[in-house]
Amino acid sequence: MAKRYDKKHRVLRNGETARADGYYTYRWTSRDGKRHSVTASTLEELREKEEEIQRDKSDGIRTASQNVTLNDVYQLWKSLKRGIKDNTFQNYCYMYIQFVEDDIGRLLIRKLKRSDVKRFYNKLADDRCLKMATIDNIHTVLHQVLELAVEDNYIRTNVSDNLLKELKQSRNFENDHKRALTVPEQELFMDFLARKNNQYHHWHPIFTVMVGTGMRVGEICGLRWEDIDLDSGMIDVNHTLVYYNHAVDGCYFNIHTPKTKAGERQIPMLAEVKEAFMAEREYQKFNHIECKASVDGFTNFIFVNRFGNLQHQGTLNKALRRIIRDCNEEQLEKGIKNPVLLPNFSCHSLRHTFTTRLVEAGVNIKVIQELCGHSRSDVTLDIYTTVTKELKEREFGDFEEKLKKQKEDWEKRLGEDTPDNDDAE
Repeated sequence: MAKRYDKKHRVLRNGETARADGYYTYRWTSRDGKRHSVTASTLEELREKEEEIQRDKSDGIRTASQNVTLNDVYQLWKSLKRGIKDNTFQNYCYMYIQFVEDDIGRLLIRKLKRSDVKRFYNKLADDRCLKMATIDNIHTVLHQVLELAVEDNYIRTNVSDNLLKELKQSRNFENDHKRALTVPEQELFMDFLARKNNQYHHWHPIFTVMVGTGMRVGEICGLRWEDIDLDSGMIDVNHTLVYYNHAVDGCYFNIHTPKTKAGERQIPMLAEVKEAFMAEREYQKFNHIECKASVDGFTNFIFVNRFGNLQHQGTLNKALRRIIRDCNEEQLEKGIKNPVLLPNFSCHSLRHTFTTRLVEAGVNIKVIQELCGHSRSDVTLDIYTTVTKELKEREFGDFEEKLKKQKEDWEKRLGEDTPDNDDAE
């Protein structure tokens, strides 16, 4: 083949062309037989692109994906994703569309760098002020999409690997976990709701069941009267109520099987839990409240509002915010020095409170895992380790305070027993 030259009399390689306008083009055929081309303003720049294309070919990376964006791979992931609960899948899609799609989702997948994702996470934390739990959910779906891009040879490595861990470490979130109520806080909360003249007294049964069983919100809201046996004192957890709030489809409920296989379980009732169910039944009977809801063939739900409609996490958390506000205002009005106050907490905090009380009581970790319906022992172990560490620190702090007080008492007593100098003479 005759040699070809550009205007600077440099030899052109196979596939290279020097155009009349001064630009250079490289053409090649991909494995699927399609022809492709790239253009550059200089021969040096063109050959850098050629080397990248050859390296991609050698590594099995798609060389015809120059115009594929992260959003394109997300659509592929969305069409292929299987094996998870529908509500979990819908949550993943919501997180991506809400936060990723109009941001780094528009970037070309081949050009996406680790620094781009890191900058994106920092933006979510700093500019949008998202909680770490929300960023964690966004990372979960983004990491899966990028993993698919690796598997389908769009990119070599998953640039989001370990990025969330780095973010937590840099922001001191490494040990961040759902905060459980302390014993005094729990007692204040339950005592406040237990008062019959309290406007929030009707919330006492459902929150008592939450604290006393550790059930997930969807499991409690979906609980039916036939799922509990007051005689044997057992609760049968066999489904969960899922609430959807979509801009397009509106608000609606679905019944799903529990989050994991381990979620199907039986929970023994504590005395206060049994009393809570009985109190709820009497309250509804006295106020002529009947369940009017039917979801996927399920009805006769235990916890309904005054109209007989279903409860869900949003309404319960909204109620909690009002309860916390009024309870704390009442505490402050008493004028007590350093009063116990309720922290800002959610329904899930009550599940964590239940687990914490079990750990503090020395319950076997395997029993805790079964009661809480954790599918993996490491989830239970993480809570167990954290609570045990906090318990030891708290007990050591109390012990240190006792030693300090004991020392002060001894010094005071020693001072009283020491004779004056005049007496000594």
